[in-house]
Amino acid sequence: MEGGGEAAGRCGEADSACEALRLLQIDPGDPAEWRAGGAVPCSRNVLRKQKHWEKVIMAKKRKRTQERERRKARQAEGKGTAEQHSKRVLKAIMKERLLEAKESGPRLCVDLSMADHMTKKETSRLAAQIRRLYGANRRAKKPFWLCLTEFVMGSSIYEECFRMNDGFSNYLMDTTQESYLDLFPLDTIVYLTPDSENVLEDIDPKKVYILGGLVDESIHKKLTLQRARDQSLQTARLPIREYMVKTINTKNYHSETLAINQAVAAKKNQGQ
Repeated sequence: MEGGGEAAGRCGEADSACEALRLLQIDPGDPAEWRAGGAVPCSRNVLRKQKHWEKVIMAKKRKRTQERERRKARQAEGKGTAEQHSKRVLKAIMKERLLEAKESGPRLCVDLSMADHMTKKETSRLAAQIRRLYGANRRAKKPFWLCLTEFVMGSSIYEECFRMNDGFSNYLMDTTQESYLDLFPLDTIVYLTPDSENVLEDIDPKKVYILGGLVDESIHKKLTLQRARDQSLQTARLPIREYMVKTINTKNYHSETLAINQAVAAKKNQGQ
């Protein structure tokens, strides 16, 4: 009985093997020979078809992998297009805000009348500050309309602005060789100086704010304040000591004199 059971088991295994090979479209040969021999033979025909089937499987896997890579590439391309579109929209919004400030204010002028008194190094630093000023103001939710006054063609600051700042000629702002005194009524002008006793708490869109375009490493005290007084102008200072937190430093020195781009950034941060 035991011998009969083993024979039946071998017959079942052979039939299962035959069925599996048929599903793979491989000729299993004569199942009777399998049962008689007790093992599944590997003829050349079977091996050849098995290798062919393996190649087919590998080709399908490669095709699926390539298709996944193509899908990822298309998704990345679509994402890049969307980001580029977003940048275009953002640029349009920033341009609209700047043009709105041009029409209704507020206005901010950089007084470049003192630029010729600076060294070559200081002039280059001022040109870099003008670039950063323009960038920070352009990104602001409520920007100023900028104007460079006494921006004389051929002057050192004129040459440095065009040399150091790519696309300077395309900046959305006004440049003029005239003084702000010749462009605006005196009662609308507010000269921003760190030495003023008046604290600038709010921006009045009807006013024209003036920043002294001066990089002076020796920091002459009250230079811009005296200039404003000589011209009978209103003055104001940023509320640095009222709002800014002083951090401990080794020199125990805290300056309220800011670069022109830092002055605008500080005022914008206060207003937000």
